Amino acid sequence: IEQQWQTAVQRNIVAQGAVKAAVEATPALRTAFPDSYLGNQMKTVAKMIAARDGLGLRRQVFYLSHGTYDHHDGLADAHPARLGELGAALAAFYAAMMELGVADKVTAFTGSEFGRGYLVNSRGSDHGWGGHNLVLGGSVRGGEVYGTMPEYGVGTETDAGEGRLIPTTSVDEYAATLARWMGIGEADLAMVVPNLGRFATRGLGFMA
Repeated sequence: IEQQWQTAVQRNIVAQGAVKAAVEATPALRTAFPDSYLGNQMKTVAKMIAARDGLGLRRQVFYLSHGTYDHHDGLADAHPARLGELGAALAAFYAAMMELGVADKVTAFTGSEFGRGYLVNSRGSDHGWGGHNLVLGGSVRGGEVYGTMPEYGVGTETDAGEGRLIPTTSVDEYAATLARWMGIGEADLAMVVPNLGRFATRGLGFMA
């Protein structure tokens, strides 16, 4: 185990050096990114995409985090601020992809493990179930809402109890749509999204 750990550390050191050299050899982006936690993450990703040829990569996948949406309190002030930060970072990232000429080859999308409830909890809301996601990119059929908007309110058909909205579109349908665009064949979708057959569609149609 110790030898495996040493090998992994050494491999990471070599990879870090290769990434640093490839990024430094790439012309600087003209696009300005917001100086925020998420904005700086997206700037780093944009640099990695710009350096893809130097890294010898045909496909890149990045995971970024943007937390503190758990608004049990201060929802009216905190939530708009977080969404503003998200919007500014996404706008800069898309502008950078346009600058690099790869906007139609790069897709950014959001995901969360839970939504928010409809009822007030202090000055915020409690944990919920259904929520919304954003998808951005040159291959996205944008300007549309995909899925069925729930009926907002307590005691409605889409209320699972205490204002927790029942999702009308599954994460599996969402993931399958993105996986297909990434090149996953129909025969392999069941392996990537094993519960897809339980839902109405095998794709939501938001990717060109």
